[in-house]
Amino acid sequence: MSIIKLKEVNSTNLYAKEHLSELADKTVIIADRQTNGRGRFDRVWVDLGGDNLFMSIVLKPSDKFLNVYPNLTQYLSVVVCKVLEYYGLQPNIKWPNDVLIKGKKISGILSETVTQGNNLKGIVLGLGVNLNSDNETLSSIKDKEATALNIELSRDIDKDEFTEKLTSEFFRFYDEFLRKGFVFVRDEYLKRACFLESEISVRVFNDVKSGFVKSINDDGELVLENDKKEFVLTMGDIL
Repeated sequence: MSIIKLKEVNSTNLYAKEHLSELADKTVIIADRQTNGRGRFDRVWVDLGGDNLFMSIVLKPSDKFLNVYPNLTQYLSVVVCKVLEYYGLQPNIKWPNDVLIKGKKISGILSETVTQGNNLKGIVLGLGVNLNSDNETLSSIKDKEATALNIELSRDIDKDEFTEKLTSEFFRFYDEFLRKGFVFVRDEYLKRACFLESEISVRVFNDVKSGFVKSINDDGELVLENDKKEFVLTMGDIL
């Protein structure tokens, strides 16, 4: 693993994609400021300041796309939860990969795949974690309630310490996860999931699917039941 630290960048994911050919596998890119970050479905990621974590991990596991790669975001969400638990918190996961504290979002994840023809050039796994902020600044996030680690703990957070714990935990079981797939972390994921056995609605692009959550299958997909019929979602945003 190598780490690149930047003072300011439009987006760590965009920087990683633009420099992908020259970046080694398992390169971690961290920025103090991110001027044009974004989340899933092109949501804007609000820059809360340099004491928060804006990070991308460059991964080049193979030259062909494998079915396990989309589950890397769920693997990372479990990793984030484990680190937050080290700090004494009880985080939850909102499918597929948002991390919440008491129903408030503290971390978002975005994976982007770069291909050339049929060849996989790399995966860029982006992560934002609210480490140090205040309620007034967090109120600028309009689409959902958010919190930060310092607010939950009533003390300032050392970003370098948090980042070291996060990257160590990520790469600790990364290779084994690639071999075994989502099933490797399924139990860890499910015990932190906050949406199981409930009626939910999920936005999938311009459509909304509603139903009772039956399970998360071994591929990390959401299994819903409506009118005694089951259907499976591979992506979406729980409303």
